[in-house]
Amino acid sequence: MIAGMWIRSTMAYRASFVMTALGGALVTGLDFVAILLMFSRVDSLGGYALPEVALLYGLSATSFGIADLAMGSAGRLGTRVRDGTLDTLLVRPAPVLAQVAADRFALRRLGRITQGGAVLGYALLALDVHWTAAKVLLLPVTVVCGGVIFCAVFVAGASFQFLAQDAAEVQSAFTYGGQTLLQYPPTVFGKELVRGVTFMFPLAFVNWVPAAYVLDRPYPLGLPQWAAFAPPLVAVGCWVLAGLAWRAGLRSYRSTGS
Repeated sequence: MIAGMWIRSTMAYRASFVMTALGGALVTGLDFVAILLMFSRVDSLGGYALPEVALLYGLSATSFGIADLAMGSAGRLGTRVRDGTLDTLLVRPAPVLAQVAADRFALRRLGRITQGGAVLGYALLALDVHWTAAKVLLLPVTVVCGGVIFCAVFVAGASFQFLAQDAAEVQSAFTYGGQTLLQYPPTVFGKELVRGVTFMFPLAFVNWVPAAYVLDRPYPLGLPQWAAFAPPLVAVGCWVLAGLAWRAGLRSYRSTGS
């Protein structure tokens, strides 16, 4: 209901919505322009050709766009905790997390999904891959599971704001920063960083691991072949942990006292 209210408000000015969405897509597309500029000087990046990097970019950008559309508003939770307006959400007959997600729901974020999907489409057309039924099925599953993983990161970051109250930038480091990291091949990073985003914060399952199976490339850290099909399990695990963190954070909330 809350999200619907914001959507109706946005669509009341459709020309403004279209221009804002297109502007957002162009701005986010600058990341891929930077990659194109790199490939104007080199033939490969970490051993990956342009279409292969485009696949990594498209998977991560589209997954993140879905999560940003669904849970991007969670980044403002710290402000509600500081000024006490979270109390308003607590007295409504609806789950607090759903209200936080729907708060100021920004339909313009569809531009990020569109832009990521366009790059993904280019990658699929340009890649020279022996497609099998497993590879074809793995791609949409990866995009959905990647979105769930990023949603879990948004929720975990929001949960931390119950304690820190002013940690929006910390949350952004793991959400926006994580998405930027995944745009590039794992071979350009040190093993410690790759190990961290594989086992501690399993963002590698958003695109690095399943993409390795699609591209017939060595898996990061020598993971077993079945790891490419682990994103659904990783997504469920991340969501469960994020849900527990959310419940703990919400129970610790004591309002502002005013």
